[in-house]
Amino acid sequence: MPERKGICIAGNMIVDFQYPVTCMPKIGELATITGSPIKSIGGAVCNVLVDLAKLDPKIKLRALGRIGDDSNGEYILEKLSEHDNISLNSVKKEGSTSFTFVMNDEATLQRTFFQYRGANAQFCQEDIDWNQVKERILHVGYILLLDTLDEEDYVFGTKMARLLNTAKEKGMSTSIDVVSETGDRFKRLVPPALRYTDYCIINEIEAEAVTDIPLRSSDRRLLVHNMHLALTKLKDMGVSTWAVIHAPEGGFGLDEHDRYVQELSFELPKGYVKGKVGAGDAFCAGVLLAAHNNLDLAQALHYGNASGVCSLGQTGATENLRPLHEVIELYSQLEKSNPQ
Repeated sequence: MPERKGICIAGNMIVDFQYPVTCMPKIGELATITGSPIKSIGGAVCNVLVDLAKLDPKIKLRALGRIGDDSNGEYILEKLSEHDNISLNSVKKEGSTSFTFVMNDEATLQRTFFQYRGANAQFCQEDIDWNQVKERILHVGYILLLDTLDEEDYVFGTKMARLLNTAKEKGMSTSIDVVSETGDRFKRLVPPALRYTDYCIINEIEAEAVTDIPLRSSDRRLLVHNMHLALTKLKDMGVSTWAVIHAPEGGFGLDEHDRYVQELSFELPKGYVKGKVGAGDAFCAGVLLAAHNNLDLAQALHYGNASGVCSLGQTGATENLRPLHEVIELYSQLEKSNPQ
């Protein structure tokens, strides 16, 4: 059997409409939209694929998911097809394309999302022709935002877990990401998937919700001393290779030998951050690229942090990404300009 190469990203394919607002109002109050909306592609499939394609224009990539048979679906295909190394022949067209209204608070740079599931809600394992999927790594995002895959499965716990198990049986390594939301679905939907996950790449909010280990204090400080405990619990829940947690303060992980690794962030120059809409997906792309290239977790966290910081330089999710050597150089220069 030929060696598998490349990365396949499955899951959410979305059109984002970003609105700049003066603030997020309380219920019943008014906020001002200060400019025209920016239309862009989003979701794990679109963001991580484009980031990877920019980081390494030669790596083999594949999109797996559902879009609508509509103008928004065509917009997604048009944007992804700008990258020659992304295969789109596994994307199914049916129904209405998922979209998100993203409210960007200009004062805090925090984002609030209003999401229409659309075709993404129907994406399922039956949509996948495994004979086409020859890549080495399957990354699926996002758990909690793929309604059919989040459904119960009497054997595997969830249909997402069944999908990940199938990928592993086909000889692929598996990776997952989770969407941040309120509620108690984390403990029901994420643990079954972790039993069939090689690379878990999630943020500190999601990790706290899954593990019940506090990762931020009441005054929102990151509890770095709890990271090792949270990562160990993710490993105990089934993650086989790398458990990774990212936050604005840095990247943290346990590797395949359960060795703890961290790389803390540094203060960015005033005015550098233009938007945060794609930082998590960019971090994920950096880690996946390192995993695909058989690098160690320390290098993966470095790639992830550099890619995430690079993405912050523009308002869109993927606009500021560039070839890996340029991303690393930018990150190095920003670090050197740190006033510490």
